[in-house]
Amino acid sequence: MVVQVVAVLGTGVVATEEPVITADDLGLTRGDGIFDATRVVTDAEGHSVVEHLDRHLRRLARSAQAVELPAPDADAITALVAEALTAWTTPGEAALKIVHTRGLEHAATPRATTLLTITESEPGGRRPLAVATMSRGYASTTFADAPWLLGGAKLLSYAVHTAARREAARRGADDALFVSSDGYALEAPTSSLLWVFDGAVRTTPTGATGILGSVTVEILREWAAAEEVPFEPALIRPAELHAVTGAWLASSVRGVCPIAALDGVALPMSKTWTDRLASAAGF
Repeated sequence: MVVQVVAVLGTGVVATEEPVITADDLGLTRGDGIFDATRVVTDAEGHSVVEHLDRHLRRLARSAQAVELPAPDADAITALVAEALTAWTTPGEAALKIVHTRGLEHAATPRATTLLTITESEPGGRRPLAVATMSRGYASTTFADAPWLLGGAKLLSYAVHTAARREAARRGADDALFVSSDGYALEAPTSSLLWVFDGAVRTTPTGATGILGSVTVEILREWAAAEEVPFEPALIRPAELHAVTGAWLASSVRGVCPIAALDGVALPMSKTWTDRLASAAGF
């Protein structure tokens, strides 16, 4: 049984089985909301650390601005996280997920709904992954002049992402890699794409691609600057990944995972770079 803590802004920690959202909440009925997630690490004595909470709250605020939601109350959310952590004592790793919706559709005075969960992470993270490519259905420049498509916002509308992961499982893969209609690798459903070529770390650019800005990539970019390692935004076609030093999927919860195979064909792997990137990202 997965262990979990649930907390609601304005209420506090509630029983896991207690209903916390109504049938009229726009986050439920229309996916009209945002979220962010990061890793919680708990030691044997039950003391927990939330990694890079401030960075994730800033990204949550950027997502709220993109969808014209009321700005999340960062101080109140931070206090709610602290309260939830007092109820969380499970040693190991967990995922903190913060959800912020537009609230009740038919309320006389609209008010956002904010809640969070801390959920025990499944074992087996940061292992080499088999990945399947899948069309995302739009070009790598689609979001350049279309702000209404909400590129770069971490939306609750994850049906396509979860469908892609189910399809990946049907193909015998661990995860999916979205590909633009003009043939470029974009990102995974819940992870960013990184690769190393000719001594430089590269990652798909945000902006026109619609890709979410990654906190893990941001941390790695800062590490690279300090270590004088070239770090560049770039576009790459999936077939070109077979000629790189190594490729990885990176996220705040799962870490930096090497891609071992793409569409059933082995990719080059570098233990040296995997260790460097994982350590730099805090895993």
